[in-house]
Amino acid sequence: MDFHLNHAAASPSSSSSNSTPNPNSTSTVAAASATHDPMHSWWESISKARSRIHSLASILPSSSPSLSSLADSDRPARSLLSSYDAYAAISASLSSSPLSGSGSVSDPLCQWLYETFQSSDPDLRLVVFSFIPLLSGLYLSRVVTSPSDSPTIPSLAGFEAVLLALYAAETKSRAGKPVLISIPDLSQPSLYHAPRNKPIPSAANRSRPSVGVLSAPLEPQIAMKSTKRACIVGVALDCYYKQISQMPSWSKVDLCEFAVGWAGQSCPCKSEFDEDDIENNGFSEGCVLEGGDEIDDVVEGVRNLEIEGNCENSGSKGARIPLPWELLQPVLRILGHCLLAPMNTQDVKDAASVAVRFLYARASHDLVPQAILATRSLIQLDKRARTAAKAVAAANAASNANTPSKAKKPEILLVSK
Repeated sequence: MDFHLNHAAASPSSSSSNSTPNPNSTSTVAAASATHDPMHSWWESISKARSRIHSLASILPSSSPSLSSLADSDRPARSLLSSYDAYAAISASLSSSPLSGSGSVSDPLCQWLYETFQSSDPDLRLVVFSFIPLLSGLYLSRVVTSPSDSPTIPSLAGFEAVLLALYAAETKSRAGKPVLISIPDLSQPSLYHAPRNKPIPSAANRSRPSVGVLSAPLEPQIAMKSTKRACIVGVALDCYYKQISQMPSWSKVDLCEFAVGWAGQSCPCKSEFDEDDIENNGFSEGCVLEGGDEIDDVVEGVRNLEIEGNCENSGSKGARIPLPWELLQPVLRILGHCLLAPMNTQDVKDAASVAVRFLYARASHDLVPQAILATRSLIQLDKRARTAAKAVAAANAASNANTPSKAKKPEILLVSK
């Protein structure tokens, strides 16, 4: 009924619409023009980011670094994303407090993350994405370590609300469709590598590439069920992986350290693998990489980082948890980026190198073929990358040693009489 009334009012044959202007239409046009105005949108984004930063400053303790300088920058959301002090303050507040993640009045940080993610500003959402490893690590570790026979089990509704919000957004974006990948048929010759004397098969005779399901369609979830916990956290980590190129290095290191704790496997296969595949393949020859770090540091880190049943005293984060494939798969994707992306810092690569070896030991102990294959492949790629970096460093050192230095011209001093 309303549609017909509006249609009649907008019709050119209506004399009343031509004679009497509608005041609501003027305000609607003004609002629409303001919405499409890039300057207005930019200023609205800046104001929203500054408001969220001031709200965060009121939540953090007074000993935390001041956030006023971040709010006054030209891009406050990006400044907050790249601020290690702000990340460390939030991480310390969530990690140290036993009430963090409870969703109660005494836990406003999870509410701040939830409300910030609900905003439409993409830069503010990146800030929330950077805390996904921390939230996932704390949540999964506390779920496992909480005593089941205790009458008062601590609530983790705050963590669950943020993770469910990420899951709901990803479910909406996928629109009930699975994530597919194309697998080429290796029995057919490549279009670019077929011999010239042989005719290329026509499109009708050429077999189509098979399609593999990378992720099944997501079902809407309104609560964190124990049977869906790994899937929901895995989807959140997959959202993190999609934005990983814009994530700060300390966030990636957090994920690697939590992965070490999640593996939690102290068995002989871990140390035997380090001795056979690291020392015998040039990992302990003292190759100096960019930034002055040595491969020996990685080997020593693998040897010294011993994980027992309780990982609190081992230097890693988190506790040993179940690792189904739906959770391990996004973790391995993130570790692959941390190992092989050229723009990553050396500490990110070293942390990922340690993490993937512990996951390999865990997969070997649990006898999971696809996890063994994936972790083993990442270790081989890591070894090749470090060998290539060693060769480049040696070539650069040799070229610098063979390059003759130019003779300096004698200095001429002017002396006034």
